[in-house]
Amino acid sequence: MLRNLDTDVACRLLFEQEAAHQTEAVRLGDALLRISAQSVYAKIPIPPFDRSPYDGYAFRGEDTQGAVSGAPAVLSIIEEIPAGTEPRYKIAPGQAAKILTGAPIPKGANATIKYESTKFTSDNVRIFEEVAPNTDIVYAGADVMPGNTLASKGSIITAPIISAFANQGFGSVEVFAKPVISVISTGSELCEIGEALRPSAIYNSNAHTISAYLSDVGAVAVNCGSIPDEPELISERIRSALDKSDMVITTGGASVGDYDWAVDATRKLGAKILFWKASMRPGGSILAAVCDGKLILGLSGNPAAAVIGLLRIGMPYIKKLCGRADCFFPEISVALRDALGKDSPKMRILRGFLEVENGVAYFAQSGSQGSEAVSSLAKCDLLGEIPPGSPPLPAGAIIKAYRI
Repeated sequence: MLRNLDTDVACRLLFEQEAAHQTEAVRLGDALLRISAQSVYAKIPIPPFDRSPYDGYAFRGEDTQGAVSGAPAVLSIIEEIPAGTEPRYKIAPGQAAKILTGAPIPKGANATIKYESTKFTSDNVRIFEEVAPNTDIVYAGADVMPGNTLASKGSIITAPIISAFANQGFGSVEVFAKPVISVISTGSELCEIGEALRPSAIYNSNAHTISAYLSDVGAVAVNCGSIPDEPELISERIRSALDKSDMVITTGGASVGDYDWAVDATRKLGAKILFWKASMRPGGSILAAVCDGKLILGLSGNPAAAVIGLLRIGMPYIKKLCGRADCFFPEISVALRDALGKDSPKMRILRGFLEVENGVAYFAQSGSQGSEAVSSLAKCDLLGEIPPGSPPLPAGAIIKAYRI
């Protein structure tokens, strides 16, 4: 069993574990924020035909050569083309068609002009300027050509992608089935929400917190409630959860105290322990094991530490399990807004948020950095990383951070 792993090594070790995927077809209206199970390509051009960008007239640009304010080009109107109507006639020299926004350009025409720029009667239109051929026509495929990629495999189906699919007439989308991840909180001190809070007890917030982070990346989180610090009971609960889920996450019991049962409980399952503890603070009390091909991830019982362990080490694998291509958080360099007055014997993970001032990206701490301090997660959109062995750092020092 590996102990006190380097944080990046622990993260990569988890990420390299097998992640089984299933797919399903969903209606286009249900596809928002699902993960595309295949790369999707355009089949038709968008727009599918040459069309007018506004209400006006379609004509041959050559027929306006020499037109000026005092001597306009006068063209005969041969038809009106509303949107959704196929033109009946080809435009010949000296002719024009009244055309509305989105209507197809008639054959023979190679330019359009707005109503406001003309004078017209029911029979003819006067144009007071030269209009070059190929002016103000939206050509077929100007937006999308057949074969263009609309969505890559593993991409999140966003509102613009829904629009692109709808323009192609796609009624359903092949997506990855959402993995089911069970969340179990261990600790004899835990009360479930809705129960009267016992003396010296705390509410089981971890299950709800971790479940919310899992749902946010596309998993189905199953809150299995809390269980006392008894290895036999914990093993039984994990076994039951493994039978009906793709992964199990526990909180609590991953440290080294007398009542930290995660290692013993996992061994009782016959699981292969990948590692126990990572060299970072907070969140370093973390256990990873594999049982029956499914990952068990044991996180700290301290709420903020549990979230940091989940994000920094566990989340890339969880995103992979969801079928996502964007598994790792983007890295950026930022300047510390405030000085960091402590040594960092281990890698220190800071909670903070991005501030940009005069073109400089700053890392601002979002509140207390204690292992239990969940309030600092509310504004947190960055995890700052202080390398192990770092001395106190002054304001303005450059650090690496992850956009979460």
